[in-house]
Amino acid sequence: MSEEIAISLQNISKCFKRYAHPVDRLKEILLPKKSYAREFWALRDINLEIPKGQTIGIVGRNGSGKSTLLQIIAGTLTPTTGEKIVKGRISALLELGSGFNPEFTGRQNVFFNGRLLGLSQEEIENRFDEIAGFADIGDFIEQPVKTYSSGMFVRLAFAVAVNVDPEVLIVDEALAVGDVVFQHRCMRRMRALMDSGVTTLFVSHDSGAIKTLCNSAVMIHDGEIYTKGLPNAVTIEYLKLVTDLELGLVPANLESNFSDTANEVINSNQEQFSGVLPNNSQVTIIDKNSEKASRRGSGKARIDSIKLLNSFGEDIGENTIFAFNEEIILSVKLKTYEYLESCIVGFFICDKNGNEIIGSNTFEENIKIDRLQPNEELEVDFKFKLPLRPNSYSVTVAGAENYEALTFDWIDNAVVFQVLPPSTGKNIHALVDQPIIVTVNKQIYPTPV
Repeated sequence: MSEEIAISLQNISKCFKRYAHPVDRLKEILLPKKSYAREFWALRDINLEIPKGQTIGIVGRNGSGKSTLLQIIAGTLTPTTGEKIVKGRISALLELGSGFNPEFTGRQNVFFNGRLLGLSQEEIENRFDEIAGFADIGDFIEQPVKTYSSGMFVRLAFAVAVNVDPEVLIVDEALAVGDVVFQHRCMRRMRALMDSGVTTLFVSHDSGAIKTLCNSAVMIHDGEIYTKGLPNAVTIEYLKLVTDLELGLVPANLESNFSDTANEVINSNQEQFSGVLPNNSQVTIIDKNSEKASRRGSGKARIDSIKLLNSFGEDIGENTIFAFNEEIILSVKLKTYEYLESCIVGFFICDKNGNEIIGSNTFEENIKIDRLQPNEELEVDFKFKLPLRPNSYSVTVAGAENYEALTFDWIDNAVVFQVLPPSTGKNIHALVDQPIIVTVNKQIYPTPV
């Protein structure tokens, strides 16, 4: 194993036994030659190497095997087969309550967990004030943790996990608990650890956090690695899979490219599709070096054309370079294949990591679209400015019958464009620049004699 690899998993599999009746466990002990259990393989042949200092996002549906994988890495579960090697001190924040004794006070649990993680009594004492300050639960630090709310519990658990100088940090959905202020504090602390070279495994259903925090991502499905790669690409595949499963479609082929024909299923005269755009689609990717466009949806209606126009309504074609704060028009055309009681069309402008920067939809803009018949065509234009930091951006467009319904069409990375620096020479440090009025009042006091 290379010195640059922090975590190595070779052919990791985990099998659990299921018994129809509790007495079957006793029967199996008394009659060892006969099995009364059904085998459930939570993980199968996981092969993964994680370099030191990398932050890896892990996504997947509930029951896919994510938590089992993290518990094996953390050492709280033993794999049935395979080899696991982890270099460095591991600090894990797994399911709520793991590692804490409910009868102990918060202070006692801090010292107990610190010793388990390899810190000396003196080291824990030196860090206790920092841990208690980060948790910010006041006098409850002296009370048994069984009296804590879930928010207080995770505050203390996270404070311990990030203040013991971990070399490998594992966080499993723990940040979903707690107030907004604490979540921001956690994110800042995690960023600081990542910047300092801590190898981090981060499980979350928040695709924005995965795209923002992680260098790469892994998607687990049915106990196997479904795909891995850049966070934005992996989260797109995850959302595609979820949609496919809801529609009862075969998951899209990960090896497909933009020019391949989409897998189409005709069901009750409804056109359904998944994965990639079909050859006859007018939707085009301008930048051929950009990430692959991906598409998902029920197919009740489909987007036939996406164009970027200048403020005069002129199609700019492949010249997708805009001046800073230029006003543009995003023109979306769609065609219906089934009756729609209502329709919402929306878009996102995303940065290269897939984070949404600008976005809106017809519903939020108080534009009602009602009762569309099959084979109707609809064109929706969004006019807005681009006060964005000079960089490359992509357009994601989607449509749905309403907020509760499954989207009928969703296209990620449909068009890629660039924004130039301001002609004034001003440097844009944030993602979005807004006009700011600055006033300075200077007081002059007489010099004392």
